[in-house]
Amino acid sequence: MSAREIPPFPSVGRVFAESRLVGPGDTGVDGRVRLDTLADWLQAVAYADVVDAGLQDLVLWVVRRTALHVERFPRLGERVEVETSCSALGARWAERRTRLPGVEAVALWVAIDPQTLRPARIDAMQDVYGESAGDRRVRAGLVHPSPPADVTATPWTFRHADLDVADHVNNAAYWQALAHEPDLPEPLHVEIEHRVPSTLQPATLLSHEDRRWIVHEDGTVAASFLLRRP
Repeated sequence: MSAREIPPFPSVGRVFAESRLVGPGDTGVDGRVRLDTLADWLQAVAYADVVDAGLQDLVLWVVRRTALHVERFPRLGERVEVETSCSALGARWAERRTRLPGVEAVALWVAIDPQTLRPARIDAMQDVYGESAGDRRVRAGLVHPSPPADVTATPWTFRHADLDVADHVNNAAYWQALAHEPDLPEPLHVEIEHRVPSTLQPATLLSHEDRRWIVHEDGTVAASFLLRRP
């Protein structure tokens, strides 16, 4: 997956869909769906697809990178159909395309063996997602840069409610760091890249031009963002 590219939605193969009603807990004060809500929907429909395909006991998934292109944010009270499909495969990872009205998304997921907890090739993925993925192949390398020296630093804190079953911060919770961005426009292109897991340790949000980084107390970059406004 290119850092600035969202591939076409697959035209053949498996597509899974779920409906979402935009509720009061999904929006900001402007009534638009928040970015962390969109990220939560992406992983929720992806997990539902894995369960529906019968793969939930064969593979765990870790998100490496997600890109969102928002032409229009869904609004309070709207019902949207969230569709997802596998658009590429790699040696031990997969690219997942998701779309809903006004929003296109792509995510790179690393496949983890539930027994060894290490990246692994899962042959059943080819059986389920091979048709939609076609001949497209994807790599899982990091593409976002490290923070420069001249950044603005703001203390950042995760909450207990942000932890998942692995006692790590949930992928969608990182997007809360963008909640205070002024006047997020439409259209908007945003990317996140996850480097290492986070717990409830102290962290800092670094800002420089169109990039953001969540950094642990020891200087390790946990995640980074790229915001592209029109």
